[in-house]
Amino acid sequence: MSELTPSDQAFLLSLARHEIIAMLQSKPDLQRPESLSPAVFENRGCFVTLHQNRELRGCIGTIEPERALIDNVSENAANAAFRDPRFPPVSLKELDSIDIEISVLTPPKALTFKDGEDLKQQLQPGIHGVILSRDWHRSTFLPQVWEQLPDKETFLRHLCMKGGMGEECWKSTDTKVEVYTASYFSE
Repeated sequence: MSELTPSDQAFLLSLARHEIIAMLQSKPDLQRPESLSPAVFENRGCFVTLHQNRELRGCIGTIEPERALIDNVSENAANAAFRDPRFPPVSLKELDSIDIEISVLTPPKALTFKDGEDLKQQLQPGIHGVILSRDWHRSTFLPQVWEQLPDKETFLRHLCMKGGMGEECWKSTDTKVEVYTASYFSE
């Protein structure tokens, strides 16, 4: 996977903000600079996170690398602003107080573990984003979430609860655990 250049990152942040503004008021498409690197067009998973006064205001993403990063950023920005069920839709009036962060993910890799202790030993706080799956339940925390939940057991317990799987789900080998890393940048 190619690295994003600083100009790629700046464009993707502009694109995310533009998509939100375009949903609030009619606006022509954003002009793409000619200097975009191939990395912007690679199939990559990503999350767009909105913060207002340093508090979460919306976060929607795509884990699997199923389409071009540029398209994922566009759609996830609009979804984070208007379709995150935890928050009301963003209004034009609050847009100036919102900061945008984009996390570009590596493809997830499954972990094999024999018990909860073994799982904890394999996790790298601040580096690994974690996905838990069991039956039809699934949840993820980006690597940045380790900043708020640095204790591995607390992190995993909250991730289980987020997915509606019972707070001890991470200890069972019936739970599928995947990890990924993310490069992230913000306005």
